[in-house]
Amino acid sequence: MDFLAIALQSGSSGNCIYVETANVRLLFDAGLSCIDTERRLAARGRDIRKVDAVIISHDHSDHVRHAGTLQRKYGLPIYITHDTLDVALARHRLGRLEKVRHFHSGDTIEIGEVTVRTIPTPHDGADGVVFVVENGDKRLGIMTDLGHVFEGLKQEISCLDAVFLESNYDPVMLAKGPYPSFLKRRIQGPGGHISNFEAAELLLSAERLKWACLSHLSQHNNYPDLALRTHREILPGSLMLHLAGRNEATGILVI
Repeated sequence: MDFLAIALQSGSSGNCIYVETANVRLLFDAGLSCIDTERRLAARGRDIRKVDAVIISHDHSDHVRHAGTLQRKYGLPIYITHDTLDVALARHRLGRLEKVRHFHSGDTIEIGEVTVRTIPTPHDGADGVVFVVENGDKRLGIMTDLGHVFEGLKQEISCLDAVFLESNYDPVMLAKGPYPSFLKRRIQGPGGHISNFEAAELLLSAERLKWACLSHLSQHNNYPDLALRTHREILPGSLMLHLAGRNEATGILVI
């Protein structure tokens, strides 16, 4: 069976990515309501009740706020670091959680035939990570909320077959946009996000990639067409590019 993925939603309004292999089904992040998560999976022929686990990247609301309801309604185990859970419980009223599986940033998680490597990031969460999901000889990266282009990131991407990669903002739009100065500094700073240009440069030497899905686009400092155009100006035309929507799911992306 193919190794496949669906971005159910991506952006500051909520994040959730579904990954499926022959015997394992995973959700990465829980920023989407139970109703929307279930409906968007069903629209792609998938059943949320068959999901094996939810794995949380960091404590920001758009990635974790529905973890409690997903766990209680569907009985899904939640994989999360200690620090991420402590902050999330304090800030986001997750409620009672029973099936919690703790990991440390940098750990490798094994669920059935799937291996999930967690990579610490400098993003300004309590203990944030991104993921490399491995199934046999295939590797998928889930890499948003990166902070900045940190050491080793380009090498990690060069070893992937596919990647969800944040392409958060256009520098000119950010500079001229409505955000206050402190927020602009945060986005461009070492704990913020990476731009269209930085994302494209990360992909430039990733010859193994079959596709990249541009993710976590800013609502106010980017446009989907602009993100695609920037990447196309930098990247070879042979790389297939997809966009993860702020309010809708992608199609089924096969690896």
